[in-house]
Amino acid sequence: MIQTETLELLEWQRLCRHLSTFTATKLAAVAAQHLHIPTTVDQTLQLLAQTQETYKLELRQNGLKFEGIEDISVYLERVERHGMLSGNELLAIATTLAGARQLRRIINSHSDIPIITEFVSELRTYPELEQEIYHCIDERGDVADRASVKLGGIRGQLRSIRDRVYEILQHIIQRKSNAVQEQLITQRSDRFVIPVKASQKDVIPGIVHDSSTTGATLYIEPKATIDLNNQLRQIQRLEKAEEDIILQGLSDKVGAVKPDLERLLMIVTTLDLAVAKARYSLWLEANPPRFIDLELSEDSTSNSINLRQLRHPLLVWQQQHEQGFPVVPIDVVVHPKIRVVAITGPNTGGKTVTLKTIGLAALMAKVGLFIPAREPVEIPWFDQVLADIGDEQSIEQNLSTFSGHIRRISRILAKINPQTENRFSSLILLDEVGAGTDPTEGSALAIALLQYLADHALLTIATTHFGELKSLKYEDERFENASVEFDEQSLQPTYRLLWGIPGRSNALTIAKRLGLNPEIIEQAAGYVGESSEEVNQVIAGLEAQRRQQETKAQAAGQLLKDTERLHQELAQKSANLKERERELKQIQEKAIQETLIQAK
Repeated sequence: MIQTETLELLEWQRLCRHLSTFTATKLAAVAAQHLHIPTTVDQTLQLLAQTQETYKLELRQNGLKFEGIEDISVYLERVERHGMLSGNELLAIATTLAGARQLRRIINSHSDIPIITEFVSELRTYPELEQEIYHCIDERGDVADRASVKLGGIRGQLRSIRDRVYEILQHIIQRKSNAVQEQLITQRSDRFVIPVKASQKDVIPGIVHDSSTTGATLYIEPKATIDLNNQLRQIQRLEKAEEDIILQGLSDKVGAVKPDLERLLMIVTTLDLAVAKARYSLWLEANPPRFIDLELSEDSTSNSINLRQLRHPLLVWQQQHEQGFPVVPIDVVVHPKIRVVAITGPNTGGKTVTLKTIGLAALMAKVGLFIPAREPVEIPWFDQVLADIGDEQSIEQNLSTFSGHIRRISRILAKINPQTENRFSSLILLDEVGAGTDPTEGSALAIALLQYLADHALLTIATTHFGELKSLKYEDERFENASVEFDEQSLQPTYRLLWGIPGRSNALTIAKRLGLNPEIIEQAAGYVGESSEEVNQVIAGLEAQRRQQETKAQAAGQLLKDTERLHQELAQKSANLKERERELKQIQEKAIQETLIQAK
């Protein structure tokens, strides 16, 4: 499926693994690693609201606690078949009920989180069942004496007989210490025995149950305790039968409320996942997205796609956890009427990373995650995110780069269903569109494909080396150009994304700076032609203007910050003066009062 391929190309599974590290329960960790992507905007809005409310709690205090909550789903399946749970498994049921009730108590103490408050109102935590489990099962997971009167009586008999056996064995050990290998009472085959020297076995008659590796020690059950050991075995069977009755009774009570406990697990998992999304968003310094409708706002700039200072979440993780390179943020601002963006620029300049960053941002918004970009974060709700990034070469299939691209693009086109009149709100990401074949035909194919997608997808972002695609902007208002910046001084890409400016060829400039024979460069420039050089000069001029505007904008921004700081300082000084005047006035009034009192 092309959706699965897209998730692999965008490395979505890596992001899900990162998210899972912020979960508190095993259930939510598994859910995070297999994160469901909603198919409707209403589902997304519900998830986003949950994230926003848990985000509030994370800012306000230590957030929600999931202590005691365990994955009891396997136990619930067993009790459905009338199976019996062990003591420790029943304790897991009880701690999960207690943990869920504590969660609900914390949530109900806040008045401004209505969505998750309503969500946990469906929790049924069965405190009576929890207390009965704690009454019958001790902290080690064993059935307690108090679980039933009968069990208490049986345990009393066991202790009495066991004490009698110990008394007899201790007496034998003391009386016949020369025959005993070690003054120790132990068990073999659930019967009490003492270690006797093999050469002295006739001194202590009884049943030999075991011997040491060397054969020097025999573990003998003396005749004097055989009847008592037999009684112990019989009473132990009664004990086991009574324990099973108690465990089965508790298991049946758990089975009777299985649907409610399954619902409880679902609610707790959903809450934990929402908290994990909030914590991950906090860690990313991300902001909540606002979904916009490009179809209803083609003549308005208020609903532009607005992802300023957008960072690739996987690169942020790599930087923080693996000492990776600093992440260079990009600005993605797309006018509502734009349907296709062609990104040009040098290899290794960040074009592919840009595609992946935008694709991940769209998916993160869909699953209720915040986006690592500066506020306001505004993006459409894309019903599909489909990508062709990298080649699909395979030794087994013997496919060329071009064939791999075409096959994947064909699957993308089939998925957006062109038979319908309404355009789907799909985001299409194409890397090096039309590459891998004759440049003339590849360019023509790329132009035709992008024009087709302009009619059938909400937004297509394509990287390319074909200069012909730059001119589409001037022929069709639905097209826009962007480029990745290249520093001619350092001969290195800056990884910044420039909007409205197509990339220009840097090959001759780089070759010249690297010292290639000037005669060859001059001849190559002649082959390129004056028109191409003029285009490059125009683009260079646009880039220079953009840099000047950025410099002015930065200066204006700094001036605004300085003005605001000065205003705050003056306001603080004014407040201090007023406070000082008030204090002096109080001192004067007090002095006058004291003078009047003295005058009297």
